[in-house]
Amino acid sequence: MDPSTSNKIKNQVVKIFWITVAWTIISVSQFFIGYTTLKDFNCDLGDLDVTVFLFGSILTGVLAGIIGGSGEVLLWERWLRNKNYGAALINIFWSYCLIYLTVDTLMGLYQYSHALGLYFFEPKVWERAVISLFEINTFYNFIFWLIIVLATLIVLQVNDKYGPGIFLSFLLGRYFQPKREERIFMFLDLRSSTTIAEKLGEERYFNFIKDVFKDVTPAIIYAKGEIYQYVGDEIVVSWKMNNGIENANCIQCFFEAQLALRQKNAYYKKNYDGITPEFKAGLHYGNVMAGEVGVVKRDIVFSGDVLNTAARIQSKCNELGVNILLSKFLLDKLSLKPHLFNPQRIGNMVLRGKQQKVLLYTV
Repeated sequence: MDPSTSNKIKNQVVKIFWITVAWTIISVSQFFIGYTTLKDFNCDLGDLDVTVFLFGSILTGVLAGIIGGSGEVLLWERWLRNKNYGAALINIFWSYCLIYLTVDTLMGLYQYSHALGLYFFEPKVWERAVISLFEINTFYNFIFWLIIVLATLIVLQVNDKYGPGIFLSFLLGRYFQPKREERIFMFLDLRSSTTIAEKLGEERYFNFIKDVFKDVTPAIIYAKGEIYQYVGDEIVVSWKMNNGIENANCIQCFFEAQLALRQKNAYYKKNYDGITPEFKAGLHYGNVMAGEVGVVKRDIVFSGDVLNTAARIQSKCNELGVNILLSKFLLDKLSLKPHLFNPQRIGNMVLRGKQQKVLLYTV
């Protein structure tokens, strides 16, 4: 399994795991709130087996997290990216209804089989479970979990908007005071963008860029990259050092992005007058200062020579006739597998605005 696919699966599994944990905690809390309320009002619980309902709450959270969490991560997020919001929300609602019906029926069978002392496939157990679906408490529970599901989806969308890890950093105030970080930066620039823009015109070129960015974003996310900025037809991607050098993610990201575009060649040729998009990239690493800036529109900003150098490295791609360039400083940090990458020395190059030459490689 290639590193990008491995990262993709790991990313999805981690999301589903934390959704499952959060929803299980919510389900158990819901049980304790209900149980405590009944006790406070001195309600006669009769022969009610509290452990059965407690385990049922845990099981509800786990099942809902695994099934619903998989729906959110594998389907719903994709629908929100690829469909208009109206169509996406309709699809999310009917699939939520299906998931809720499945989980609630299973929990009804579990609880009534214990209450009646019968196996869950007995007709009487099924009858009670089906009747319970039409009770008013079931409707309240349906609304409660719909709110939880939508809140979870909003958190996932906000996290995607700011970039993986950035939203959490905002919440925790990690960058309220500027801090020094060692980071890798990649400037990912669309080839022949001026020519393409002239050929397509403003509106079609905008849609072209929108499609390109949408298609390459999964490659960036699954390579553990953080989208720092969109600058015209350029994407600036950043990695913390550990994430960037792991499995050479920063290099792998570029080739996965190119592959994603090649797989959509037929679509681009059909919709954009035979044009097939291609990127060029420059990579470098070093220390930057990171901190929150802005009052009305707050953002996390990086500043340092490493960004200027990475941009200048990328600008050499056309001159040298290559698609990707990286500095020797970064190459020394990476453990490139020979069967995957073959670094080729370009030479010491003078970069605009730099006094010292930088040794560049391509792969």
